[in-house]
Amino acid sequence: MWNKRRDEEPPKPYVPPQAQIPVAPGPEAKKEITPVSSMPVRTHEPENRSGSAAIGKAVKIVGQIFSKEDLYVDGDLEGTVEALDHKVTIGPNGTLHAGIKAREVVALGSVQGNVEATDKIEIRKDAKLVGDIKTARIIIEDGAYFKGSIDIVKPEPKAAPRPPMPVAASPAAFSAGTADVKR
Repeated sequence: MWNKRRDEEPPKPYVPPQAQIPVAPGPEAKKEITPVSSMPVRTHEPENRSGSAAIGKAVKIVGQIFSKEDLYVDGDLEGTVEALDHKVTIGPNGTLHAGIKAREVVALGSVQGNVEATDKIEIRKDAKLVGDIKTARIIIEDGAYFKGSIDIVKPEPKAAPRPPMPVAASPAAFSAGTADVKR
């Protein structure tokens, strides 16, 4: 009784005390749940990389534009736009009364005129396009406004290099009665 051994308990692992964060007195803070879209976020700003030109929203152009680089138009434009091997983007503030010919056209703003793209045309949800379209591929997002006709054309195949032409024989070799024909 006097020297009774207590059953030894196994040692408990050391757990450091957690830092206590002071909580302000008052009602509990409620967390608002915001819905998250599964659509990727797209910016409407021009891509700032070399090889692209931008027309700002405070600019108005009347005339013709021939571009040898990608073009971002966020201002007013009347006339024609040609960027045959490049992309033309009409920004959300862009208003075009123009015909457009490009490899690719993306409309975020307003376009009134015919659009021709060798690759594809995208009309985004807040865009307005009134005119005829000629392209290989088209994307019209829900909420976009389009009035006109669509002509889907097959993309032209890339020109394959032609084999070299054989050297023509002299005309004397083809004189009458001397040609050897093997059958």
